[in-house]
Amino acid sequence: MRLVIARCQVDYAGRLTAHLPMATRLILVKSDGSVSIHSDDRAYKPLNWMSPPATLRETTTEDGTIEWTVSAAKTDDTLRILIDELVHDSSHDLGIDPGLQKDGVEKHLQELLAEHPTTLGTGMSLVRREFMTAIGPVDLLCKDADGSSVAVEVKRRGEIDGVEQLTRYLELMNRDPLLAPVRGIFAAQEIKPQARTLATDRGIECRVVDYDALRGIDDPSLRLF
Repeated sequence: MRLVIARCQVDYAGRLTAHLPMATRLILVKSDGSVSIHSDDRAYKPLNWMSPPATLRETTTEDGTIEWTVSAAKTDDTLRILIDELVHDSSHDLGIDPGLQKDGVEKHLQELLAEHPTTLGTGMSLVRREFMTAIGPVDLLCKDADGSSVAVEVKRRGEIDGVEQLTRYLELMNRDPLLAPVRGIFAAQEIKPQARTLATDRGIECRVVDYDALRGIDDPSLRLF
């Protein structure tokens, strides 16, 4: 991972356009090709980013300003970063991350929903578990009865941070023309009122699932392995 702190201006062009005026920010360049720009607030959410696969080209303008151009591999989208002042630039090998370890109930709940996706909606089918995005795996990627993509985040207890997590996944996945449009389902044994309000505001469907009922319909004898 490369960490760059710089006074920079950022312009995104493509299916959408966005401009960040000159200011000091953190730029993260990851080994998967993703580039994200962060301020000193907003918790974990970047101000702008380019999802992988992408190519980073470093040049200088005629007046000597450092210019980065990040180009998406599958679209014409570009992220242009003009660096007025370089404060810090370092690279670090983080090794292979083992991934998020879910507790036993939450992990089993995800497995049960993967085996019985119609619990989440009539005609729902599983595409795959742990569908990888640039910022981590979404628990389940499904297709609904109309053939549209559905991202499902599974929690034992549904709180605001889980909704925020699913929101980030949806923002990235809806940039992929092979997946978009992607809607979200927030599935949990219990969903807090604040989390439900936030999810509804963002167009995310909430599903309260009964873990014991799911275990009751799970028949190990029907499995191949």
